Amino acid sequence: MGRLGFSTTDSARLLLTAGVLALSVVLAEQEGENLSGLSDNPDKGIFAVRENGTTCLLVEFAVKFLVPYDVLALNGIDLITEQASFNLPRGAEIEGKCDSTESEIHISWKNNAYTLRIYFSKEFRDKGTEVWKISRVQFVYDTSETSHFINAYNPGKHTANTHRLSALVTPAGHAYVCAAQQTLRLISSDHQKGITLSMYDIQIQPFDIASDFIFSEPYKCITDQRERLEEILPLILGLILGLVIVIMLTIYHFHLKLTATQPQLPRDRSMYKNM
Repeated sequence: MGRLGFSTTDSARLLLTAGVLALSVVLAEQEGENLSGLSDNPDKGIFAVRENGTTCLLVEFAVKFLVPYDVLALNGIDLITEQASFNLPRGAEIEGKCDSTESEIHISWKNNAYTLRIYFSKEFRDKGTEVWKISRVQFVYDTSETSHFINAYNPGKHTANTHRLSALVTPAGHAYVCAAQQTLRLISSDHQKGITLSMYDIQIQPFDIASDFIFSEPYKCITDQRERLEEILPLILGLILGLVIVIMLTIYHFHLKLTATQPQLPRDRSMYKNM
């Protein structure tokens, strides 16, 4: 049986190919970073996904979860539903990946007892307008983790998902900004229970970040725009009313001046006839 032999040229080619593959892996390296320490808000997290040393996905928000779970009633037979309420912690671990049309971020804490995954995608809308959106949210949680789930019945891991989601739709090249609360509903594998995920003080950009760690031009949510309009509308109406009053006073002032300069004729003209 013959032995396989490699020439010096073949060995060089293999080494070159291996080097190119290794370089490709390095160039495609993506890492997550937790920047929550930069926020003054103790409830807000700042998370980034970086590719080749450059920020490709940036998320800043506060998140609150409301998760129903079963506990055994005092009679030891019936089940009752409790609600676990907790926030996304600032000390979470971050993973993710970026692409030109799809990106995602994974936020985990408590030794992976909890994992929040948010998926983003780009698409073209009417008249060729390109937008990005949240296309899917998944939340994995473990009811055997006792800091939030107390005396859970049949504890274990469950997965909750959104259904046909199209949230936070934003023009491409912009960051979504919203101070108001945005609520998503997820359906859990735990007997189809409904989980409420609320986000607020939001600033998110999953694509087209021009400067490292810096959001692009903001696109404000409709709720914030409406609240802003409600704030400035009384001011606008007050300015209009004040302007109307000034105009009326000005007209009245000129009217008095014109009336005062006109000659006053005597009412009894018979005196002119006797002269």
